[in-house]
Amino acid sequence: MADVPALVIEASKKSGLLWIAVGDARPVPAWHLWKDVRAYVVVGPGEQQVPGLAEADRCTVTVRSSDNGGRIVSWRAAVRRVPPGGEEWDEVLPALLAGRLNLPDSATARQRWADTAAVLRLDATGELVEAAGSLPAGALAA
Repeated sequence: MADVPALVIEASKKSGLLWIAVGDARPVPAWHLWKDVRAYVVVGPGEQQVPGLAEADRCTVTVRSSDNGGRIVSWRAAVRRVPPGGEEWDEVLPALLAGRLNLPDSATARQRWADTAAVLRLDATGELVEAAGSLPAGALAA
C-alpha cells in the first residue's frame, strides 16, 4: 500500500462526495464509502455514472470543502473492481447499502449491484495532483 498523505485521508473521510475524473474527462461527483485508507464507489445502471471509471485502472480524485466547495486536495487513485461474493465485497456491501440515499430496491440491491453495477475500490497511490500551495487561484468553472 502506498504511503497515503494525512490530508487525503482526513479530507476524504469527512467528505460526502468525491469528484472523480478519468483521463482528461471533466470530474463528476460521486458518493462514496471511505474505509481504512481507500474509497469505495458504486457505478452502473440505476446508480451514479462516472464515465470510464469501471474500465479504468487510474483516476484523479478531488476532495472539496463541505463548507465552501473549494478544492482541498486532488489525488491519484488506482481503480480496482471488487468482485461480487468475495470477502471484500461482503465486508463493504452493508456500509455501501446503508450509505446509498434513496435506494429504491433495498431488498434486491445487493443482487442488482452484483449483476449490473460495479463496486470499485479507489486506492490512493500517494501522488498528489493538487494540494495546499499548488491549488489554482481561479474558479475553473466552465
